[in-house]
Amino acid sequence: MKKQLHYILFSFLFLLSPIAQIVAQPLSSKQVDELVEKTLKAFDVPGIAVGIIKDGKLIHAKGYGVRSLNTGQKVDEHTLFGIASNSKAYTAAALAMLVDEKKIKWDDKVTLYIPEFKMYHAYVTSEFTIRDLLTHRSGLGLGAGDLMMWPDSNINTKQDIIQGLQFLKPVSSYRTKYDYNNNLYIVAGEVIARVSGMSWENFIEQRIMQPLNMNHSATSLYRLKDKTNIAAPHCFVNDKLQQITLGWSETANAAGGIWSNITDLSKWVIMQLDSGRHIYSEQKEKIQLFSQAVQQEMWTPQTIIPVRGPTPYNTHFSTYGLGWGISDVMGYKQVSHTGGLAGMVTQVTLIPELNLGIIVLTNQQVGSAFSAITNTIKDAYFGIQKKDRITEYHDRVAKNDARAKKITEEVWQELAQPKNITFANSIYTGNYNDSWFGDITISEKEGKLIFVSKKSPRLIGNLLYYKGNTFVVKWNDRSLDADAFVVFSLDKNGMAVAVKMEAISPATDFSFDFQDLEFKRVE
Repeated sequence: MKKQLHYILFSFLFLLSPIAQIVAQPLSSKQVDELVEKTLKAFDVPGIAVGIIKDGKLIHAKGYGVRSLNTGQKVDEHTLFGIASNSKAYTAAALAMLVDEKKIKWDDKVTLYIPEFKMYHAYVTSEFTIRDLLTHRSGLGLGAGDLMMWPDSNINTKQDIIQGLQFLKPVSSYRTKYDYNNNLYIVAGEVIARVSGMSWENFIEQRIMQPLNMNHSATSLYRLKDKTNIAAPHCFVNDKLQQITLGWSETANAAGGIWSNITDLSKWVIMQLDSGRHIYSEQKEKIQLFSQAVQQEMWTPQTIIPVRGPTPYNTHFSTYGLGWGISDVMGYKQVSHTGGLAGMVTQVTLIPELNLGIIVLTNQQVGSAFSAITNTIKDAYFGIQKKDRITEYHDRVAKNDARAKKITEEVWQELAQPKNITFANSIYTGNYNDSWFGDITISEKEGKLIFVSKKSPRLIGNLLYYKGNTFVVKWNDRSLDADAFVVFSLDKNGMAVAVKMEAISPATDFSFDFQDLEFKRVE
């Protein structure tokens, strides 16, 4: 017994010793500078902006690198980035404000406000709630229907998107599985518009941004009052890092349209960490933007996201709330989200129990860059030492890139092989229609087959023969990085009557949801 007591006492004293304790040592500004400079080089990112919020104060706000490779102009804490899907938390907050005002309830049916709203199955339509719009549990597949608003040249209206949802076939049962969806946030934005009598854009700017003094931000690129300090998007085109076209479909603003910077976003984060309270500039006192009750609802798990394999912070559970991802990290609750446009990705991370917020904005589309920065900053607050997050994520990116490159190179090698086959292009030419995406035309020009989309003009390219009745469409716009298989089905007379598509590379952005298209010949 004495021996056991001695062991317990020793163990207790050991736990109290400096060696045994995990001591948090936040990074200094100089260390953050060094971290970000290394990240710029490791991931070929032209420019990054970082903000750290602790105990209600913005303790680090700085830009690094350049906002444009073409101009060489520097990034600073005021440089505006498209925050993409980090906009979803604003849409959720706007709905929360309407809940506070008793104008809606989270579990109201969507058809109460948008009678024309329809999903593929009538039962799902009748049961679909505002909460469902925000929680990625609709039964639709990952990114289903995104081609109605992606890439940015798409000319669909919000009504076209609402109309098109009914034709998207589910891949899982309603409310059983997490699959990220953008279009339902567009519908959520329309609920806000119809209930408030204001457009989603006006509501967010007047009811959220103005009270928070987010004076340089806007709900879309085109609504920015001052465009003299904006980041340009970049990606690799033909193995060379280049500045690419800047844009976003205005129909999708409620899912990802907001442009902001570190100084403005810090005010949003401080308000979130203070239970919806903020200091209104005119009154110089704290007022409540939305109640603590609705904030807790937004930060309460709604949809389970599977956690498989090892995680950086001993994470056991990952979920999606209302506009936020929620998980456990080192025993703390983490509330976070990421966002991605073509050539620009961002991340916002909150650790409420530490009163800590981290914002990372980048103008290249490799998400591992913001992960390396955020996690290194978190490591310091968690007392984790000697973890090289940059190398960890760099190696992972290199492995995934090598795998994707191998797959695409094999396809291009096959395309380069001489083909001992002849066919008439007229077998495949004609007009085809998909019920939600609209029309495409397969035409012939100078002996080559050309793919043209009517509603998404950037989706135009040559069809190259692959095997059987399968072709590869090589998009003229090489920045899309989304070449795809185009598979024709023939009738008994040997004429093409239908078309299916599939992205070639596993690295293709999920918003190119070619796999959901089912084209039928219309003439």
